[in-house]
Amino acid sequence: MTSRLRLAALLGAGAALCLIVDPSLAQTPAPQAAPAAAAAAHVANKGDTAWMLVSSLLVLMMSVPGLALFYGGLVRTKNMLSILTQVFTIVCLAGVLWLVYGYSLSFTNGGGLNAYVGGLSKAFLMGVNAESVAATFSNGVVIPEYVYICFQMTFAMITPALIVGAFAERMKFSALILFVVLWLTIIYFPMAHMVWYWAGPDALGDAARAVATAADGAAKTAAQAKLDEVTADAGMLFSWGALDFAGGTVVHINAGIAGLVGAILIGKRVGYGRDLLAPHSLTMTMIGAALLWVGWFGFNAGSNLEANGTTGLAMINTFAATCAAALSWLFIEWGGKGKPSLLGLVSGAIAGLVAVTPASGFAGPMGSLMLGLVSGAVCYVFCSGVKNALGYDDSLDVFGIHCVGGILGAIATGILVSPSLGGTGIADYVANPGSLSQGAYSMGTQVWAQMKAVIFTLLWSGIGSAILFKLVDVMVGLRVTTEEEREGLDVTDHGERAYNY
Repeated sequence: MTSRLRLAALLGAGAALCLIVDPSLAQTPAPQAAPAAAAAAHVANKGDTAWMLVSSLLVLMMSVPGLALFYGGLVRTKNMLSILTQVFTIVCLAGVLWLVYGYSLSFTNGGGLNAYVGGLSKAFLMGVNAESVAATFSNGVVIPEYVYICFQMTFAMITPALIVGAFAERMKFSALILFVVLWLTIIYFPMAHMVWYWAGPDALGDAARAVATAADGAAKTAAQAKLDEVTADAGMLFSWGALDFAGGTVVHINAGIAGLVGAILIGKRVGYGRDLLAPHSLTMTMIGAALLWVGWFGFNAGSNLEANGTTGLAMINTFAATCAAALSWLFIEWGGKGKPSLLGLVSGAIAGLVAVTPASGFAGPMGSLMLGLVSGAVCYVFCSGVKNALGYDDSLDVFGIHCVGGILGAIATGILVSPSLGGTGIADYVANPGSLSQGAYSMGTQVWAQMKAVIFTLLWSGIGSAILFKLVDVMVGLRVTTEEEREGLDVTDHGERAYNY
């Protein structure tokens, strides 16, 4: 118990004792409390805090060991250790950058550039301590800011790690590290700000309440101006009304299109289309996929930032879409190729997880089930038919699963959020100040907002990543030599082997 809480408890006990001794004291008018201090005294709930701590660990597990094993099993034996090293290094590197300036660039007001990126007011976590709190999506509900920082950090860790699968087995380790530093700084942190930064429910509620209680015209005008200012304190895509519950644009489309650009610019693997480049351990891949699925509950359900009914909705949607997409891919591949494969099954599961990510807190369970069925089929077509037809070497299908699945899920969110389809509707914090209400919903308007967000993300990350790849190529070179590639990156880049027989 903090000293402040102990003082409050002692004062309360003293007041009760006085009333027992002299009941007439109860009729003495109480002094007026400072309204600003009372409004600011939100205390984090221990249950919400515990859930977000667990969610942060679950999302970390998605990267290491989940993604590392999933990708590692899909490459050849001679490159297994290199993939593990790349993913683990990226996780650590992203964590350092996030604490130094990434959190600040993502989740603070950026002044004149606020529509696009935050500022440096919390660089090196300045001003943040154990008493600091961060808003959730409910009025009056907060979590410790340190916990929020950790949770969002795990998203920054896994997103660039996803990219490496597109050009696995052929990129220099030094080039990858340089690219990740630049990509996080220039692409990811601004993208997270544009999609997820806003003033929060309490700021909106307080400003709306001031408008509702304004005594005269001048006061109402001033209060409305303040409400407009608070409403405008948001990233550009958030201001557009685009919905992204857990990272369809920020994580999956963002990483998927960057991976495709990298795969094209770096070029195909030696022997691609001629030699057998089969996965060396589908056992490892299945283990990694299972860890990803479990961790994804922290990813999706954790993105509600508290433990309530919407958290449960995100969880059941994550179950529904994943099961449906895994079976969809499995049976379509079975019908087309004559055999059901484990690789197809787990690939479908990941496709479903990706597609439901932006919709997980907005869609209903049956909508998520349909989204899973469609995403499994569509991603299968892109990973088998489209990739082969166009001839690009996306080694581990980062574009076909993450970008395509993310696009499908992001656009479908605009449809599945409809209350008539079992969705939650659009949140409104202004109509009834201090509480969350269901706002007006137009399917056409919402789908267009989702499409604009998708198009912007493709252009932002696609063009930006191309520039960064070219810059890195000029500085250190992107690709290992043909001899190094033939020998394997385990030995040539790291001087080790994943397996020593």
